[in-house]
Amino acid sequence: MKSKPEPAIDRIVVGITGATGIPYGMKALELLKGYEVETHLVVSRSAEKVIAYETDFPEKTLDLLADRVHPAEDIGASIASGSFKTLGMLVAPCSVKTLSEIATGVTSTLLTRAADVVLKERRRLVLMVRETPLHAGHLRSMLAVTEMGGIIMPPVPSFYTHPATIDELVTHSVVRALDLFGLEGQMPRWGDT
Repeated sequence: MKSKPEPAIDRIVVGITGATGIPYGMKALELLKGYEVETHLVVSRSAEKVIAYETDFPEKTLDLLADRVHPAEDIGASIASGSFKTLGMLVAPCSVKTLSEIATGVTSTLLTRAADVVLKERRRLVLMVRETPLHAGHLRSMLAVTEMGGIIMPPVPSFYTHPATIDELVTHSVVRALDLFGLEGQMPRWGDT
């Protein structure tokens, strides 16, 4: 007798790269705990170093926030396959190096492979690119990713909400990014303030 298939699980991949802005990725993982979404985390080697610069958290704090953690070298991980269903992938923060690899189809790590899979499967890819100012090469990479179906979403603070803390600024940007996956979060919205 055939067993019934398991109910579909909503999953989202969170990538954290070596750009400044580690709190964006951490906040995304924190907020995603409030949804019925399984989180799959992949952290670049550069991000591991930046975590030490930008936070006071113990080394494995990110691992505790995610449901599954995949080493950046594990190109055989579930998130490297299009048959592994996800809502898509959020890269927060996204370095220009990662943006450029994704734009050119280079998949030297699990992080860029997972992003490539999301694009080829026509799922949602949101890159919270952290770089300024931008030169023409950066802009071309952003255009290339956009033309492939990705969304470039720099974490730009909104001041109409009258934020009192850095955490409020970070939260607002991350909630806006999660909106792009259909995961509506609590935050002041224009017209509600």
